[in-house]
Amino acid sequence: MFRIRKEFHFSASHQLSHLPADHQCARLHGHNYIVVVELAADTLNADGFVRDYHDLKPLKTYIDDNFDHRHLNDVMDGPSTAENMARHFYEWCAERWPETCAVLVSETPKTWAEYRP
Repeated sequence: MFRIRKEFHFSASHQLSHLPADHQCARLHGHNYIVVVELAADTLNADGFVRDYHDLKPLKTYIDDNFDHRHLNDVMDGPSTAENMARHFYEWCAERWPETCAVLVSETPKTWAEYRP
């Protein structure tokens, strides 16, 4: 199995207002997010790729246009958790690239959420 990953970055604010008032994430705050999309294939295409990294540019455009420097509560359906974002980006990518096998989202250097069906 061949696997490739590409990393994307954006900054955004959010608030998990459904949490108790004394929970730090219930307050308005922001993160410098990292999104990693992973694609896999049993064989390589004629160019020797799982998929050309250049083909993933639409994800950068989508993130830049819809998530970067936004308030995630205004752009996400449901709680704007890293877990929900990982699933959202996975579904967006899988519609375009059938080789998509996972998406990871980081809010901080020490925290990661992954969606891998």
